[in-house]
Amino acid sequence: VQLQASGGGLVQAGGSLRLSCAASGRTFSGYVMGWFRQAPGKEREFVSDISRSGGTTYYANSVKGRFTISRDNAKNTVYLQMNSLKPEDTAVYYCAANRNAQAMGALMYDYWGQGTLVTVSS
Repeated sequence: VQLQASGGGLVQAGGSLRLSCAASGRTFSGYVMGWFRQAPGKEREFVSDISRSGGTTYYANSVKGRFTISRDNAKNTVYLQMNSLKPEDTAVYYCAANRNAQAMGALMYDYWGQGTLVTVSS
């Protein structure tokens, strides 16, 4: 499966962005989808994931209550709605697909998008 993330940009603290990740190739609904991020000089970290049906979601504590993950299997797209953004949310955001179970570990994911940069100014 090929993944293409988009929607990043520059936003002021307190603002919102919605990231999208379009998938092509094999059956999108057969994959758990996740979002990760990597800030400069830091390791890639889990942000959120969503089950194949969209019925179960998990979030990192740092984004819980501010970010919402969703998916539209008819459009082969997963979204990350980011509200109340903080400067510490600045990072390259990656979407990823996982053939197995929902997981926080990046090594569990089989396919990755190219990343989209989110910059939050203070």
